Amino acid sequence: MKDTKQREMRGAKMNVKVNGFIWAAAMGLALMFCGLAHAAMAGKVDGVQMPAWLDRGGLSVPVSPGLALQAGDTLRTGAGARLLLKLEEGSLVKLGENARFTIEKAQPAKGGVYEAAFSVVNGAFRFTTEVLSKNMPRDVTINVGQNATIGVRGTDLWGRSNEGKDIVCLIEGKIEVTGNDRKALVMDRPLHFFQSTRTAPPEPLGFLPADQLNALAAETELEFSKSASTLGGWKVIIDGFASRDASREAARSLRINGYPAEVGAENTLIIAKMDSELSARQLAVRLKVGSAFKEVRIAQ
Repeated sequence: MKDTKQREMRGAKMNVKVNGFIWAAAMGLALMFCGLAHAAMAGKVDGVQMPAWLDRGGLSVPVSPGLALQAGDTLRTGAGARLLLKLEEGSLVKLGENARFTIEKAQPAKGGVYEAAFSVVNGAFRFTTEVLSKNMPRDVTINVGQNATIGVRGTDLWGRSNEGKDIVCLIEGKIEVTGNDRKALVMDRPLHFFQSTRTAPPEPLGFLPADQLNALAAETELEFSKSASTLGGWKVIIDGFASRDASREAARSLRINGYPAEVGAENTLIIAKMDSELSARQLAVRLKVGSAFKEVRIAQ
């Protein structure tokens, strides 16, 4: 590895021999946790609606519940996917489908102030400060697409960047948005709405109807019937592999496609922590349709 600091990682479990493709899988798992002994933890993944990926150190691994995050990480979601992240200072970040979110900076409180910077290159997101941490002083900046920079001090907001247009809607609290004209706008009323295209200055601030906000907010909410979380107790099991190598190759393919499959006993593959029987069953159907998997079942 190029970075000599990326060596032994806390939490990475290697229960299989490292050979062939499994070397790449092992290195990916290791890099997934690399640097946590040397860098402050920025937060963790609380929930995921697959497929989703974490990019770190030049490698990508599928996102799974409980995954620890650090500064420099980029999270990506696929079609129909969602992510729920919990930051160390207590705020929640929700990502919709086809999103790309980077943790540029996340530092422990210095002088009582939590400092962080995030970038949303594409997709929908929601940033919410939980009630118990609202009084914590914070200096958080969110860069949205190419048009908006949001200064957050403790609030609830929703935004999206795609198709050459960036929008931000304030749900609660107060934020300051700087558009591509470099003019700072204060948003301090519920449903205050900012929007701008990539080729023109921002439009004047307006207000978004509540029903439209509800429709937009659904784009970043996990669907219990499709998600996995740190408290999930169901799993999908794929059987029928002729050899250990065959199961490893199938795991590699699933992981490349954003599904955190692990090789289990008797050459099985396991995707764990599904939220409900329904979510496990729906994932099992999705994995079986259009694939060579013949035996896909669910269990607790």
